[in-house]
Amino acid sequence: MTTKTLSIVTWLLRIVSALIMLQTLFFKFSAAEESVRLFTILGMEPWGRIGTGVFELIASLLILYPRTTGYGALLGMGLMAGAIFFHVTKLGIFFGGDALLFAYAVIVFICCAMLAIIYRKPLLNVIGIKRT
Repeated sequence: MTTKTLSIVTWLLRIVSALIMLQTLFFKFSAAEESVRLFTILGMEPWGRIGTGVFELIASLLILYPRTTGYGALLGMGLMAGAIFFHVTKLGIFFGGDALLFAYAVIVFICCAMLAIIYRKPLLNVIGIKRT
């Protein structure tokens, strides 16, 4: 893959993952009915809804800033792993009549996993594993 192609792919992954997480913030922070119902079912209302929103905002900002993309990708993967887990175990894949929230979580998880792979060298350097 050429450097230009990798750069384009990386930016597409950044934009898709950040936009999906950012667009759900309105519903979390405005206490939209569906969001409140979801976190009530999980027994995490309101702290889980607000806390998740704050962490999604942080992950999105980290992902969009090239120097911190890897860290944001790891945070995004963790958040989406939690979302996928709760959809599969408690909420159902078709929460609210459709699978949109589940699909968003899977898409963001995949984008973040790909970004973590792309940014693996700087991430490994942080924990003392030097990769060339």
